[in-house]
Amino acid sequence: MSKKVVLGFSGGLDTTYCVKYLTEEKGYEVHSVIVNTGGFNDDELKKIEAHAYKLGVKSHTTVNAVKSYYDKIIKYLVFGNVLKNNTYPLSVSAERLSQAVFIAEHVQHLNADIVAHGSTGAGNDQVRFDMIFNIMIPGVEICTPIRDLKLSREDEIAYLKSKGVEMNFDKSMYSINKGLWGTSVGGKETLNSKGMLPEEAWPTQVTATEQKSVELEFVKGELIGIDGKRFAHPTEAIQHLQSIAGAFGIGRDMHVGDTIIGIKGRVGFEAAAPMIILKAHHALEKHVLTKWQLNWKDQLALFYGNWLHEGQILDPVMRDIEAFFQHSQENVTGKVFVDLMPYRFQITGIESVYDLMSSKFGKYGEMNTGWTGDDVRGFSKIFGNQAMIYNAVKQTADGNKD
Repeated sequence: MSKKVVLGFSGGLDTTYCVKYLTEEKGYEVHSVIVNTGGFNDDELKKIEAHAYKLGVKSHTTVNAVKSYYDKIIKYLVFGNVLKNNTYPLSVSAERLSQAVFIAEHVQHLNADIVAHGSTGAGNDQVRFDMIFNIMIPGVEICTPIRDLKLSREDEIAYLKSKGVEMNFDKSMYSINKGLWGTSVGGKETLNSKGMLPEEAWPTQVTATEQKSVELEFVKGELIGIDGKRFAHPTEAIQHLQSIAGAFGIGRDMHVGDTIIGIKGRVGFEAAAPMIILKAHHALEKHVLTKWQLNWKDQLALFYGNWLHEGQILDPVMRDIEAFFQHSQENVTGKVFVDLMPYRFQITGIESVYDLMSSKFGKYGEMNTGWTGDDVRGFSKIFGNQAMIYNAVKQTADGNKD
């Protein structure tokens, strides 16, 4: 009896290779599963299912994980204003963890012998998938044909052509991972330290050229409205904003970072909605949170983003930090105004009943209403007292040396 394998499947070059290799070279019974984290519409999912069956899988399952992905991961990335190396919104990093959890659950459901994924041996995904699988389904064999056979994209294409597989191999020259929280693009240009992706490599082409203003409405830190329209779930608001802002070419960039395995990596990405939401949310927070709330959020968010990037979503410390983030959003409610332009955007202001920049207490650089000049003189002496003592003692001690 052949072994039962659950394969995380996207329909791309790597996982297409995995199906043919596992069924025809290894003789396994392959059950493919695609975990949709916002990168595919219904028509695309149907085509991927048909592609899987044509390749020879025993069964194919589609999991809609969009809302779960937001509720368990993206929400906290927004609360923390998380940008890896101040650049990357963790588009692929975050969705891989959500996908790994659902794939592991599918292995349990089918009581499979083996779990397989299409990761290479030179990236972060292999560690993320393997680690989640080791935690959730210990004892289940992990199979990774692309990594184990050390295949290049050219090797995979040649093998699939020899098997009579028909797909757009030209498109396969770029590795594109699309999800709710952005799209990553890898190709020959990202293998070097210099140069940008060509215009045709970007999944969303620039078609909007006239400046457009949008109004974003947040309630307790979550985006729930755009231009006066309320949405049933924040995922719908994210997708709507992406449909507006993506056409401007906003959120395109190159991220350079340290991989989990120790090497440097470079990847292109486009994330119009994520970048606008993160910057708009942060702008609102700067008005409604106190200095020390912002300070501690920044420190925790740096760790949270790095630990999530390295696949540690199941570490209990992440639940502790999420609890802090959640509590910090109690007053993060209001509107943020944004101007969209080709390749860039600008935050023009906010409105909130919780705005701490209130004229009731004075206007910065102009007038105060909460204290007198004498109050400030006394406060300044006390506030600088320790530094004053230090300098006085040091001056005396240095003088005695002479």
